[in-house]
Amino acid sequence: MELLALTAGTALAGVLFIKQLRVPLLAAPAMKIAKGVLPSIGDTERIALEAGTVWWDGEIFSGKPKWKRLLSFDVQGLTKEEKAFLDGPTEELCAMLDDHKIFQDRDLSAATWKYLKDKKFFGMIIPKEHGGLGFSAIAHSAIVTKIASRSLAAAVTVMVPNSLGPGELLLRYGTDAQKKHYLPRLAKGQDIPCFALTEPHAGSDAASGTSFGVVVKKKVNGKDVLGMELTFNKRYITLAPVATVVGLAFRLTDPNRLLGDKEDLGITCALLPRDTKGLEIGEQHDPMGVPFKNGPVRGKKVFVPLDVIIGGPAMAGEGWKMLMEALAAGRGISLPSLSVGAAELSLRAAAAYAGVREQFGMPVGKFEGVRERLARMAVNAHLMNAVRVVTCGAIDAGEHPAVASGISKAYLTEGMRVSINDAMDVIAGAAICRGPRNMFARAYNGIPIGITVEGSNILTRSLIVFGQGAMRSHPYLQDEVNAIGRGDVKAFDKAFFGHVRHFLGNAVRAFVLGLTRGYGTFTAHSSVAHHYRHLNRLSASFALLTDFGLLILGGSLKRKEYLSGRYADALAGLYMASTLLKQVHDKGYPASTRPITELALQQTLYDIEQALLGVVRNLPNPPLALLARLLALPLGARLTKPKDKLIDKVADAVMQPTSGVREQLSTEIYIPDAKEEGLGKLEATYAKVTAAEPVRRKIGAAVKERKIKKGSATAMTDAALMANVITAKEHKLVLDALAAQDDIVQVDYYTPAAYGKLR
Repeated sequence: MELLALTAGTALAGVLFIKQLRVPLLAAPAMKIAKGVLPSIGDTERIALEAGTVWWDGEIFSGKPKWKRLLSFDVQGLTKEEKAFLDGPTEELCAMLDDHKIFQDRDLSAATWKYLKDKKFFGMIIPKEHGGLGFSAIAHSAIVTKIASRSLAAAVTVMVPNSLGPGELLLRYGTDAQKKHYLPRLAKGQDIPCFALTEPHAGSDAASGTSFGVVVKKKVNGKDVLGMELTFNKRYITLAPVATVVGLAFRLTDPNRLLGDKEDLGITCALLPRDTKGLEIGEQHDPMGVPFKNGPVRGKKVFVPLDVIIGGPAMAGEGWKMLMEALAAGRGISLPSLSVGAAELSLRAAAAYAGVREQFGMPVGKFEGVRERLARMAVNAHLMNAVRVVTCGAIDAGEHPAVASGISKAYLTEGMRVSINDAMDVIAGAAICRGPRNMFARAYNGIPIGITVEGSNILTRSLIVFGQGAMRSHPYLQDEVNAIGRGDVKAFDKAFFGHVRHFLGNAVRAFVLGLTRGYGTFTAHSSVAHHYRHLNRLSASFALLTDFGLLILGGSLKRKEYLSGRYADALAGLYMASTLLKQVHDKGYPASTRPITELALQQTLYDIEQALLGVVRNLPNPPLALLARLLALPLGARLTKPKDKLIDKVADAVMQPTSGVREQLSTEIYIPDAKEEGLGKLEATYAKVTAAEPVRRKIGAAVKERKIKKGSATAMTDAALMANVITAKEHKLVLDALAAQDDIVQVDYYTPAAYGKLR
């Protein structure tokens, strides 16, 4: 019997460890099984998956993140030139913007358009050698954040030429002649660009577009010219109504083999001047009433020469790759920056208003319901800015983090939605009556725009963040799929058995860390060491549950959007919490913001664990699902929601005028002049109310001691002066504060004639 066991063990070891035996006996059959289970990948999906770089997302998928990789890289700060631009032209631009007037006029002013062009706001990403500013991603982000806190329409107008569009595509792929002609003109605003990608039946699924081009030979001015006839119907194209050069994506075919022996050349990108014959452009959409330029672009059999292809004829068919590589970084800058601006504005204004507005004889910021919202806004502003800075820092360091950028886009725009809604709830009636005094009605209208563009958040969460992340960031899955596609058994053997070792290692790691709460794993900074341990534990659980999901569902996992959405929530939480720990590592752990960091990490970690519990509770195949739960989360839920005491600490921090925390959490936004309606007057009023508070406490004490009678605030202040409780100077201080309070809670109103003209 012992001899039989020894013989069987030796045979099994030989099969497992001798490659010549393992490949035909195990790898080949396993590849056949996997071929029927794992998803097949077409060319467009493969290009999308391969776009960008695997960064910290890969460490999360490993189940054993190498923290030194994240903590050791330097986040580039602003250069002197970039800071001067942020403090100079950007501040000047914000001072010029009157968002209420922009909405009434349905456009930026002529002076604003001229300023944007003259100061090269449209050329931030264009290098200096081409006439642009040559700014970093973090500078680009900071500028958009500040403008967004002032005007959504202006922020969109600035960010689009610096995001996915002709400028970036020309820099990456344009011919020397194209760069020489267009880049200086784009930098100076002589040309305004747009990029026409989205169609009525192809929004987020841009690869399914129906716009097409056909290679033809045509006589032009008596000469045979090789070119393309383009037919397209694009919509939602930002800046199209004012664009002078149109980037266009379409599928190009060559039925007569004029360029070679290939008929279907694939998705191609081209640049069309506005005066191209047959190009229909200039009409406008009305996106939620927000007056940035947006409209359709159409054309039927529009003939253009081949040299309008970005990169020239040699780049015909390379358009999808170009777009995916550009998006891999671009998603992480513009919309996340806009969202941070909105989140910081929400906190700054709501906290001040909660200190100014009084109900039942005390500031509304004393009510726990309001304090809960203020704490959530503080967490959002703090966490979202950490994600913005670290993601842009990675881009500046040479990464093109496709998965991290997708997380930034989807989850920061969702954070914007929560923060603006919270601010409007706190400010209440003053936030729903439109007019110059209202800071949020126009931003509220624009929430769905950020949620929808560059891939709707529903699709991004359910399909892109985890779907692309699992295939791209998993250490073995893509290699397995590629090996199956090539029929390469040896490559599959290497990837598959590496995957098996990865799975078994994470099973042991997740189980042990689940029992020990992550003890024995890497930590940094003793004050947040417990958060590192939980992230290490949850990363192992996430990686293991990813493999269980693939084992149980195979390629159909990407269609199980309930599950993939929960996986995405866990992955996003792991990434965002990591960026906050990176910020603590780089900037320290000051006592002033410590409660906010603690609340952000506690809430995020709780949400990650709940997402993973949601996965194990809903995996099909009960026996494997039970095994997954026992290994990944052996003791079930280990984390609880943050306690009310911590929420109170955060609310106190942002409501305490002398703490400076409110200001620290909103350093990226524009603060208007104190005389200006909206945030400017609110800040001035908050300062007056704060200065008068000690005097009002003296008056309150006098009422309790019956030195003066209880009455209106003004009457008690007058009585306190008469009773020598306060001085004349203090009397004036309180009356000025009361007058400012009364003014700040007022809302705009209109005559019937003026109301009829309101837009």
